[in-house]
Amino acid sequence: MRALKVPNRIHALNTLSPKVTVSRRNFAEHPSVTAKRELRKKTERQQFMDESCKGLPTFIDKLSEHKLWPLKRSSPTTLQLNVGLLCNLTCHHCHVEAGPTKKKENMAKEGAERITLLLKNTPSMQTLDITGGAPELNPHFKYLVKEARTMGRQVMDRCNLTVLLEPGMEDMADFLAENQVQIVASLPCYKPDNVDKQRGKGVFDKSMEALKKLNQLGYGTEGSKLELHLVYNPVGPHLPPSQKKLEAQYKEELDKYLGIKFNKLFTITNMPIKRYADFLFNSGEYAKYMSLLVNHFNPSTLNDVMCKYLVSVSWDGKLYDCDFNQMLDINLGAAKSHGKEGQLSIWDVDSFTFLEGTGIATARHCFGCTAGAGSSCTGAIS
Repeated sequence: MRALKVPNRIHALNTLSPKVTVSRRNFAEHPSVTAKRELRKKTERQQFMDESCKGLPTFIDKLSEHKLWPLKRSSPTTLQLNVGLLCNLTCHHCHVEAGPTKKKENMAKEGAERITLLLKNTPSMQTLDITGGAPELNPHFKYLVKEARTMGRQVMDRCNLTVLLEPGMEDMADFLAENQVQIVASLPCYKPDNVDKQRGKGVFDKSMEALKKLNQLGYGTEGSKLELHLVYNPVGPHLPPSQKKLEAQYKEELDKYLGIKFNKLFTITNMPIKRYADFLFNSGEYAKYMSLLVNHFNPSTLNDVMCKYLVSVSWDGKLYDCDFNQMLDINLGAAKSHGKEGQLSIWDVDSFTFLEGTGIATARHCFGCTAGAGSSCTGAIS
């Protein structure tokens, strides 16, 4: 007698519901189920991180210990503008989680126009610091540069270098040179393997090609007004080495083997937020890294932290004390003193002069800017 053949589970489901095809390889989930799972993972991860820091002093504790609390702003001199999260790279250390799919998170023309008005209305603002994503991919990048330069302000472009080789960007390097835009380019190492490991396969070679192109235009050469600075950040969970010594190594290696020149090297500390926090969590290094930052707190770095003289603006116009607070959506410390509960935006203010003397919002990631010799992203660049 032949055995009765029973349809497998997938076949049965496909038969019962002809409008829905269920893969034999996996069962597709409803988007809301996936979203709930991701939210649960993030919540559990955050709880673990909070638990890991329970025995450590808070940032305010450290400031109070050295009689540096409350932290107050100086007159604002730099407007740091994140024009969007769209980027041609997906770097492991990226604290803004930028990437090629972030096409909706881009500043609109109205926002760019409002920024130029606020820049004009704030005489103390000397620099427009444009970041992203890859800021050059925002359609209003050139407009912002031209307007700022017309006002006589310095413009800084946080460039990943490889974007200069993207289709449609053929004239970007020439544009930057013509407008004497200061380029601050990320290059985590002078060795191919380390760069590609952190930023993606082939990024080192493309970065070198872009640097050579910039050198040909006069960037980084002695006597030129075209400033080209490189930025180093550690590949692993440790503090950056001596900036002076590392700069000498970079210059020797890049010039000797590739003929590439640049002005200065700045070292930055990886911030324990977003993608880097995920990396630390997944590798079991989060608690150790936070202890490293806290134990190397250096009160002298408070003189140069960027939040004292900079205002950070997101692609949708919200105001923050720094780029890192922006990524964590920590409200501007001066919001209450401006007479508003919650978040301030570029549409709520007529200038940034009100910031002088106001308080600054802090959290535990602030140890990243104050550990060791401090992080150059806090102000040495500008």
